[in-house]
Amino acid sequence: MIADPADQRTLLTLADLDTEVARVQHAARALPQHKIIADLMAARQQIADELVASSTDADDLQVAVAKSETDLAPVRARLERDEARIVDGSVSDGKILRSLQEEVDHLRRRISTLEDNELELMGRLEEATEHRDRIAARKGEIETKLRSEVAARDEAVAKLSQEAKDLAATRAPLAARVPADLLKLYEKLRASSGLGAAPLKAGRCGGCQLEVTVSDLDLYRRTPANQVLRCVECDRILVRTPESGL
Repeated sequence: MIADPADQRTLLTLADLDTEVARVQHAARALPQHKIIADLMAARQQIADELVASSTDADDLQVAVAKSETDLAPVRARLERDEARIVDGSVSDGKILRSLQEEVDHLRRRISTLEDNELELMGRLEEATEHRDRIAARKGEIETKLRSEVAARDEAVAKLSQEAKDLAATRAPLAARVPADLLKLYEKLRASSGLGAAPLKAGRCGGCQLEVTVSDLDLYRRTPANQVLRCVECDRILVRTPESGL
């Protein structure tokens, strides 16, 4: 391919810009916030599941406490009625009176058992409620941290996006100056290797960093300046400069 030496050197400036664009794109993908956010989202999901489980446990215990109180109410009412019958003198039959007293004793034991059960349930409910509240607080902390990291990521991405736009704005008119066939070759090579052109500097390819052989250097010296060179190792466009060592 034939191309003006000045156009070939323009490719080096274009390559520098494209390297900067690649750096910016890599920086955007490699932001530490990406992993932090992913970890926080996983932690939020895990603690949300824990909160559902602990809330369900607390709700179930709340229902159990309410049921225990409901179970106690008729027993207490029955005890109150029986005790009233015993003390008001309305029962004169000794056999019935003894039966009532036995029932009162049974009801008192029953109430004691139910109250112990209720107290146990209330203690468990208190613990479950405290556990649920701790998890809810932890979930809030994670969500606050997540919002902060998302904001930091968005700010960094916006900054890098603007940098990429500025580079693209600089690149466009520069690329427009390069002949179409030369630019097409450059873009093809850039798509395959990430770098379409590199300088020949001190007898070494600036792309693959390999030293050019003596025979190839001699060939390059004899090649016309408008002839586009290609690195025999990496196939990139090899641009001659005053530092090429030719």
